[in-house]
Amino acid sequence: MKRLSLRARLLLLTTALLLAGLSLISTFVSHQLERYQLDRLDSQLRSFTEIIAQVSPNGPDRSQPARPQLIDPALDLIGAPYLAYLDSNGAVAGTLRSSRVAATSFPTDDSLRSIPTDTKAVVLRSADGSGRWRAVARPATGWKGTVIAAAPLTEADATIAQLRTSSLISGTALLVVLTLVGWWALGRGLRPLRRIENTAAAIADGDLAQRVPGLAAPQTEIGHLATSLNTMLGQLEQAFADRSAAEARMRAFLSDVSHELRTPLVGIKGSTELYRMGGSGADEAMERIDREATRLTRLTEELLLLAQLDEAPEGQVDLAPMDLRTLANDARHDVRALDPSRRISLTGVDGEDAPGPAAVFGDEDRLRQVVSNLVGNAIAHTPAGTTVRVGVGTVDGEAVLEISDDGPGMTEEQAARVFDRFYRADRSRNHSAGAGTGLGLAIARSIARAHGGDLVVRTALGEGAAFRLVLRQADVGRVEVGHARDAE
Repeated sequence: MKRLSLRARLLLLTTALLLAGLSLISTFVSHQLERYQLDRLDSQLRSFTEIIAQVSPNGPDRSQPARPQLIDPALDLIGAPYLAYLDSNGAVAGTLRSSRVAATSFPTDDSLRSIPTDTKAVVLRSADGSGRWRAVARPATGWKGTVIAAAPLTEADATIAQLRTSSLISGTALLVVLTLVGWWALGRGLRPLRRIENTAAAIADGDLAQRVPGLAAPQTEIGHLATSLNTMLGQLEQAFADRSAAEARMRAFLSDVSHELRTPLVGIKGSTELYRMGGSGADEAMERIDREATRLTRLTEELLLLAQLDEAPEGQVDLAPMDLRTLANDARHDVRALDPSRRISLTGVDGEDAPGPAAVFGDEDRLRQVVSNLVGNAIAHTPAGTTVRVGVGTVDGEAVLEISDDGPGMTEEQAARVFDRFYRADRSRNHSAGAGTGLGLAIARSIARAHGGDLVVRTALGEGAAFRLVLRQADVGRVEVGHARDAE
C-alpha cells in the first residue's frame, strides 16, 4: 500500500467505502422486501386458518369429491395452495391441494406434525427438497384436531433472488462508473499538489525565487497550504540571502582587517630592517616604528571594542543620568579646536530655536566618544571653512544630538554603507598616521545601540550630511549641566 500513489490510495479507499455502502444498502433492501412478503403471506395464512377452523365444526368432509376446477382458483385466490387437517393423534385426516403443484413438491406429513399450533409461521422444506413452504397451524373449533394452511415461497424467493441479481449488476456498473469518475476527479483535485511538488523540485535545484502559484481560493485547504508554503519560501530565500550577505561581509571584513594590519606591520618591519642595517636616520626610523605601533594598537583596541559591543552591548556601558547638552557644548569647542576657521553654531534639533534639554540615561565617556567621532568626520570630510552645526533637543519624546555640515554630502550608496566596518567613501586615501581606520562610525552606531538608541544619517549629494544620535529620553527630572552658550 505504501508503494501506491496518494491518488491510487484515495481511490482504493473511496471504492472500498462505496462497495461497503452499496452492499449494506442492497442487503437491507432485500431483507426488508423479504420481511414484507413473509409478513403479508403470514397474515393471509393466519386469516385463512381462522376461517377454516370455524366453518368446519365437524372436521373434514371426506364424502365430497375434490373438484380441481373449483379448488384451484379458490386456493390461488387466498394464496394457500395446500390445506391439511390433523386429527387429535397427529395423523393427516384430510387435505386440499392445488392440482397445479406437483405432489412431490408439497411438505411431508412428518413436517406438518412439527408445526406449533400457536399460529406462529414456520418454514418447511418440500418433500423433494426443491423449494420452501410457509405454514401456519391453528386448533380446530368444534372438534379435536388442527387446521394447517401452507403456501410455497417460490415466488417470494424468486423475487428476492431477482432483486439481489439486479442489485449486483447495477451496483457493479455503478461502482465501475464511479471509480472512473473518481480517478478523473482525484487527478484534477491533486493537480495543485503536483504543481507544489514541481515548485519544491525547482527550489531544490537552487531556484529560491520560485513560488507556489494561486491554485485555489485562500480559504480552502490548498489555498492555506500554498500561502503557508510561500511564506516559508520567502523566509528561506531571505535567510539564504542574509547568509550570503553575511558571508560576503565577513570576507570583506577579513580582507579589510588583513589590509589594515598589514600596512603598519610592513612599515614597522621596513623601519626595523633599516635600523638593523645601521643606515642613517635611526631616530626617524624609531619614530615611524612608534607611529605605526600606535596605529596598530588603536586598530586592535577598536576591533576588541566592536567584538565586545557585538557580544554583550549592555555590559559595555555604565548608565547614569545626564543631559546631551553637555556633549553638544563640548562638541562646539572641539570643532573650534580642530579648525578655528570654521563657523560653528549650537541650535535646537533641525536648526530650530535654541538648544533644548535632552535628559538621558547614558555612559558619558562612551557617548563622548560617539560625538568626538562625528565631529572628526565632519572636519575630515568637508572643505576648510565649511559651516558645522550642533543641534540638541527632543523630537517625539526622544533625545537627539545632531552634527550636520554643509559639505559635499554623500550618494545613496555611500550613505547606505557609511556605518559598515572599514568602509571609506574615498578608498584612495593613504593610510597616514592621522588617517582613520574606517571603524569609527561602526563603533559609534554600536555604542548608540548599546544605549537602546541609534545613529542615523541624512544626506544627499551636494547638500551636506547630518548625523543624528537618537536615545530614549529619561524621566529623571532636571539634570544639572552647564548651559551651552550661543556660538559667537
